[in-house]
Amino acid sequence: MTIISDSRLPQIPGFPTSEVIQQALSMRDRTPPAPVQVGRIHSIETCGTVDGPGIRFVIFTQGCPLRCLYCHNPDCQTINDDATVTTVDEIMARIKQTKNYLRNGGVTISGGEPLMQPGFVAEIFERCHQIDLHTALDTSGYIAPELAEPVLKNTDLVLLDIKSYHPDLFRKVTSVSIEPTLKFARYLAKIGKPTWVRFVLVPGLTDIEENVVSLAKFVSSLGNVEKVEILPFHKMGEYKWQQMGLPYVLGDTQPPTPEQLDHVIQIFRDYRLTTV
Repeated sequence: MTIISDSRLPQIPGFPTSEVIQQALSMRDRTPPAPVQVGRIHSIETCGTVDGPGIRFVIFTQGCPLRCLYCHNPDCQTINDDATVTTVDEIMARIKQTKNYLRNGGVTISGGEPLMQPGFVAEIFERCHQIDLHTALDTSGYIAPELAEPVLKNTDLVLLDIKSYHPDLFRKVTSVSIEPTLKFARYLAKIGKPTWVRFVLVPGLTDIEENVVSLAKFVSSLGNVEKVEILPFHKMGEYKWQQMGLPYVLGDTQPPTPEQLDHVIQIFRDYRLTTV
């Protein structure tokens, strides 16, 4: 199997500069945020079925410190003037309109990276709990745990995206370090927060046996992971890269075969993890 070399990674605007990465890492030194009534979002899905249990109201926030090679929402990565500025009141009004349809579901905040706007997300989740709605946070975990505490206080489920386990491969996939994500995962285990781990299987990139086995071993050590979701790579977002003038380096990569998918699922199951 081959891995995309560093030389093929795009070095162009839109990919993380040292300034972007440092901005994200500087969050480690900040105190927990106060509630924020205004935020920037990319879009809303009112009847989502893949981002947590049941039927869900899904909010996609704007801004992300990662630059994943297979990102299907590259237009979510930067916080710019194209983002929709909205208030918690406006969001909650829309949620209440659809509440009767959220059977066995609730509200999921995804992105982008929702923890780049922790005060905004924390306020939405607190308001959701006031009307008895289940909350789920879809995150890369690339954040200081202390900054996320106000959000996690009213989070019922974390969907933790771990892009890879081998440090060099993680950086190749995301352009950032794996350490903040591992630290966040351990913190979730420490506080006993229910978590689903998500792993995108990309043939020739993330499917290396050592990488998969090491990730399964790490996840099995946490104790709070209810389920692992193996997500097959797809290219449904490729057109967005083209529209934004960004090179899509996985253009020749095919989705995993059913056999490849089953093999990786079995590795996680061998570590006694519920895996789909």
